[in-house]
Amino acid sequence: MKRPRRQALEVSISFLDVISCGFGAIVLLLLIAKSVEFSTPQPSPPPTQNKSITLLQEQLFSLRGETQIMTRTLSGKREQLSELEQSIARLRQQLASVNRQLLASAQADTTERDELILAQQILSEEMQRLQQLGSRKANQLIGGIPMDSEYLVFIIDTSGSMVDYAWPKVRSELLNILDIYPTVKGIQVMNDMGDYMFPSYRGKWLPDTPGRRRAIIRQMSHWRPFSNSSPVEGIQRAIQAFYASDKKISLYVFGDDFTGGSIHKVLNTVSQSNRQRGRNKQRVRIHTIGFPVHFLAPGGRMETASRFAALMRELSYRNGGTFVGLSSLDEKQ
Repeated sequence: MKRPRRQALEVSISFLDVISCGFGAIVLLLLIAKSVEFSTPQPSPPPTQNKSITLLQEQLFSLRGETQIMTRTLSGKREQLSELEQSIARLRQQLASVNRQLLASAQADTTERDELILAQQILSEEMQRLQQLGSRKANQLIGGIPMDSEYLVFIIDTSGSMVDYAWPKVRSELLNILDIYPTVKGIQVMNDMGDYMFPSYRGKWLPDTPGRRRAIIRQMSHWRPFSNSSPVEGIQRAIQAFYASDKKISLYVFGDDFTGGSIHKVLNTVSQSNRQRGRNKQRVRIHTIGFPVHFLAPGGRMETASRFAALMRELSYRNGGTFVGLSSLDEKQ
């Protein structure tokens, strides 16, 4: 039996292919559409906002600059502070050193203060004695001086205070002492520094004649060698130049104040120069005459005058002499 022929399909394979491609195209379009983002343009800021931003930026830059300046200034201040601290530390060290020096100086000055107190006590006693003497003549004041000397050396302070206020009195006292010794074997006149009134007779005795005595008084009118108001040099040079074991010599020291160093040092120096070797005996007598310049003249230095009185009194005592303190600068008294 003959099989019947199958009926042909109305839709062909080509149509299905077209439909599939169409769906694929639609799906692809949807995928592409979803992947594209549409953005709207951002609106530009208004001009006033731009100005504010610019101003803030300028302020920011200015603050940054000021911060740098302040940082540098602070660093400089810190360095200055460090230097000041170092300076303060150095000053504290210097102050401590000065305090130590002052303490040492105060301890070293104890002896000088003791000497000043001693000088003031001696001055008080001497002033009381002078007040009791009153208006006695100068030659009466020196009446207790031993008269056994054959040679005389006058050591005269030629400082400004003596020349300006006491020179007439110095000449008068020089004459009085020469009158006490009518005749001696030799005379010499030096200042407290050891300078000779007559340089041509350096180291030699002046002959004692009336003419020589008058020449000495005349020379006093213009004799003004330099003086340091300390008789040590003059005494030492006189002893070294004129001492001889076969001569009886007296030194007469004229002065008004003492501006040298330690009184004890002066006394010891003179004692060593005036002591005979191997014997506890002086080579020469030392008499001292004190002129009250600083007690009577305006602006007088009481301290140096007091030290002079203490020194002269002890100097004459240790060297077999006499200390005479005058009460007036009047050459007639």
